[in-house]
Amino acid sequence: MTEPNPTPTSSPAPGTPILEARGVGKAYGGVVALQDVSMAVTAGEVTCVLGDNGAGKSTLIKILSGAHAPSAGELLVDGVETRFDGPRAALDAGIATVYQDLAMVPLMPVWRNFFLGREETVGKGLLSRLDHKTMRRVTKDDLKAMGIDLKDVNQPIGTLSGGERQCVAIARAIHFGGRALILDEPTAALGVKQSEVVLRSIVEAKRRGIGVVLITHNPNHAYPVGDHFLVLNHGTSMGYFAKADLTVEQLATMMAGDPLDVEGM
Repeated sequence: MTEPNPTPTSSPAPGTPILEARGVGKAYGGVVALQDVSMAVTAGEVTCVLGDNGAGKSTLIKILSGAHAPSAGELLVDGVETRFDGPRAALDAGIATVYQDLAMVPLMPVWRNFFLGREETVGKGLLSRLDHKTMRRVTKDDLKAMGIDLKDVNQPIGTLSGGERQCVAIARAIHFGGRALILDEPTAALGVKQSEVVLRSIVEAKRRGIGVVLITHNPNHAYPVGDHFLVLNHGTSMGYFAKADLTVEQLATMMAGDPLDVEGM
């Protein structure tokens, strides 16, 4: 087993596995939260992880993001078995997780939130200062590339819609080297129009060759953007499917706990 590799300098070909989980399980004492789950995060594709509350989605996120080590199974980064010793190791390998709370400061400008904790500076030593001009320009350009054309990145980020804030978080993760993005229920608290903004940003990330994991309980959001689908129920996998192998109706049926009738397909 090896430590995570640094983020590669070149983008892998579309469909190339970036992060893989093979037979992953997690137990907390005598409680089994996840059992024998396998999936892959591939360049330029979206893998949707679906399930109701208590299905095991949060546990899987923690394993993929390096927050928790699996009790069973293995993780592979670029085909090499890897054990993350924490979220920082996952970030160093290009695995970025965007949680529902987004880790933003509502009263700070958009550009300050974009660079929060990773500010650009000019000058050295005591003469060092924040490079406001560069950070504003980069924020505006990166958001525009994701389909969010803000007139003023100086406005407090709390004034943006929920969908726009999600897009800021996604663009930020990509800017700082995320080549596999794990999105934790990004449309859960959003209306129809705001959800569409987020789904468009996911499609744009996919177009750029980013591997995306979309965690959701909404099959109608997952199916239009997804390439692969993992359905969890009480910590176990009900199947890992390519889009061509199931319909949105079958996806919804499995989420309700009914297995897919493969023979009847």
